[in-house]
Amino acid sequence: MERIQEKLAILADAAKYDASCASSGSNRKNETKGLGNAHPGMGICHSYTADGRCVSLLKILLTNVCIYDCAYCVSRRSNDIKRAAFTVQEVVDLTINFYRRNYIEGLFLSSGIFKDPDYTMERLVRVAKKLRTEHNFNGYIHLKAIPGASDELMREAGLYADRLSVNLELPTEAGLKLLAPEKNRPAMIQPIRFLQNEIIRLEDERKVLKKVPTFVPAGQSTQVIVGAAGESDMEIMHLASRFYRQFQLKRVYYSGYVPISNDNRLPALHSQVPLMRENRLYQADWLLRFYGFEPHELLNERHPNLDTDIDPKLSWALRNLDSFPVDINKADKMLIARVPGIGIESLRKICAARMHGTLNWDQLKQMGVQIGKARYFITCKSGPLERRDLTPEQIRRQLLAQSHSKWAKAHSPQLQLF
Repeated sequence: MERIQEKLAILADAAKYDASCASSGSNRKNETKGLGNAHPGMGICHSYTADGRCVSLLKILLTNVCIYDCAYCVSRRSNDIKRAAFTVQEVVDLTINFYRRNYIEGLFLSSGIFKDPDYTMERLVRVAKKLRTEHNFNGYIHLKAIPGASDELMREAGLYADRLSVNLELPTEAGLKLLAPEKNRPAMIQPIRFLQNEIIRLEDERKVLKKVPTFVPAGQSTQVIVGAAGESDMEIMHLASRFYRQFQLKRVYYSGYVPISNDNRLPALHSQVPLMRENRLYQADWLLRFYGFEPHELLNERHPNLDTDIDPKLSWALRNLDSFPVDINKADKMLIARVPGIGIESLRKICAARMHGTLNWDQLKQMGVQIGKARYFITCKSGPLERRDLTPEQIRRQLLAQSHSKWAKAHSPQLQLF
């Protein structure tokens, strides 16, 4: 038991660098003989589903032994660290025991590459297969798809896992050649393309056949490491957009590089990527997926990186001030979606409400519109709230002053009397 705990400590810690851990989109119902739900502990991470639920997953590596020597990876071959490896049965037993104790709702399983890709992938698949077939496990399973593994193993993995993900590692070919010369982009893309083709094939079969097995019902995702090779946000967003469009990925995850080595090819130690950069990338990603933006609208050669002081939608609006103000009662739905301070849910309420009458500022506030931002970009029944001769820089300063004063008030050590 002590040996298992030692392995868990090592392999849960090694798994923390993988950001692509979110349970979403799957709908496996618990059956009468099935198992199942969350408590923080070693190797347990919290993720959020597409509908906002918080779920707990056992997040571990099968092993941190690896044949590759990627400069940015803590598990790289040349790194002098403690190594460990679970057996297939040990991972199965851990998952079932944690699940029965209601600590977790699923498993996130990745691995270093030991021996070769097929050898590693075959063991990941065996874990999922044992859980599903021998233990009737109906919880969520997210497996890493190992580039270089056979199509047969990828196909089998898709039958047992809810989600599969292939890490793209670095956003650019140049970065990959510099920091992970043993890997190449075509080999990483191949399993993504294969899985997408299988998803499409089975969807077509489902239209004419009654019994077609589920295949990665929560889809595919990927992860890119940000800041290890000097890439711009523009390069990252163009990559994400291409993969969303070409392979219908469910998510792209952005993981800020954590300095772990004095390798002169890497950023210096103590120069960790700001968390705000990750945050802005996720916001830009959201705009691509749900608001109809294209990468070139958010980023270009003059502005290759996202503004860390203001969110990407506001940054775009300030650079395109001639498109505003828009009349909230008449403007096209997609144009309203581009107004800072208006989210998808507020947009839905606005479109439904204006069918029955004209809207004023009080109504917009009740619908969840952030009036502090939106007032610079819209008009409504009550007229404008702001002067129309303000420059982008003046609007920016006013909004930054508002956000700073809110922060100062919320975190002030001064006691509030009223």
